[in-house]
Amino acid sequence: MRSSKIKVFYTPKQVLKQDAKRNFSKSPMKPKLLLEYLEEKGLIDNFEIVSGFRPFSNNEFMIAHTKDYVNGFFDGAPIARSNSLDWSEQFANSVRYTNASLFEAIRNSLVHPEQVSFSPTSGFHHATPNHGRGFCTFSGQVIASVKLYRTYGSVGAYVDLDGHYGNSIEDARGFAKDLNKAVPVGFNFNPHGYNQQYYNNLMKFLTRKLQPAILAGKIDYVVFCHGADSHEADMLHGQCSTEFWVKCSKFFWSWVKDMDELLGRPLPVSCSLFGGYRQDDYTSVLSLHTTDLVECMRNLLGLEIDYTTEVTELPKYEPPSWSTPYSQSNNNYMSRSYIKPNERPYVPSTDMGVRKQNLNRAEQVMREQREKEAERDRRNEEEFETFYRIRVQRMEGKG
Repeated sequence: MRSSKIKVFYTPKQVLKQDAKRNFSKSPMKPKLLLEYLEEKGLIDNFEIVSGFRPFSNNEFMIAHTKDYVNGFFDGAPIARSNSLDWSEQFANSVRYTNASLFEAIRNSLVHPEQVSFSPTSGFHHATPNHGRGFCTFSGQVIASVKLYRTYGSVGAYVDLDGHYGNSIEDARGFAKDLNKAVPVGFNFNPHGYNQQYYNNLMKFLTRKLQPAILAGKIDYVVFCHGADSHEADMLHGQCSTEFWVKCSKFFWSWVKDMDELLGRPLPVSCSLFGGYRQDDYTSVLSLHTTDLVECMRNLLGLEIDYTTEVTELPKYEPPSWSTPYSQSNNNYMSRSYIKPNERPYVPSTDMGVRKQNLNRAEQVMREQREKEAERDRRNEEEFETFYRIRVQRMEGKG
């Protein structure tokens, strides 16, 4: 029997106290902004907030990152800005809580599977062992999953519907001990395609790969990360119209309900926010995240919730003349600190065909690289297993 309230792991300490205007990404402020939005829409009573969790120590970050990077970040060294975000001591301290929030949410889903656990966080899935990247500071998923594997022996899967490929888990496989056991290769899922193809890709993964693995006892928990930047009105990428973005949420939470019935018990499931970028109308980002939570309440928890998604179209954008110094241009889409002088900024076209081409070029290269690495790892594992089996047979006098 599912609890009717979503358990939220949130503390004001995980939020940047002042909105750093030099940051293009509002992720450091998003937890606070989202909870305020939920209260404004009369939905906050559907959540139970837990704030007493402890922050991560430097040693815990070293599960997924080098000592030099971890200490350099918290000391405010130049590497601390590799995440493309403005650094401050208070921001560095907030990161200790955002990563702890994700861990606590996933852990709670294992200890109390009847509760849907929610970490209102982002800024994880692009970080690498040596540095931050793409508004992401530390690999929160890697740290959480390895800690849970070492504590409970639990194995997890990530359904990452952010608009960008989540590389942090794959990049850490050769660095973080026990990661391949904690999140097996192939279970850090990122859909590809647009609209119907994207939706079909998600359905196939859930029903043909993840479901059999759960029923066979190979996967113990699932983390759902539905980034708002996979919506077509986002400034950075966009794979789905509102219709298909919402359909993905509905299908996932309905699938969880089906899994509960097949298992005869609640499937441990938690969710996080991940990306979402609108300089002109951040309410659109908050509304999409809220929509995902509402679909959880409707399709999994069986609650009747009155809410309508509010997403405005991406406004028309006229790129400045590149002969004009960038500092004098009227570019409202990217902050001055995010784009270095004399660099051409990303131009978010309102033409979906152009957006698809731009996204395909950038992400196909990354996907091909990850697929090659995964295939290489698979072959290495098969070769090792064959070698080990032959060696054991010889030792036993059978070969």
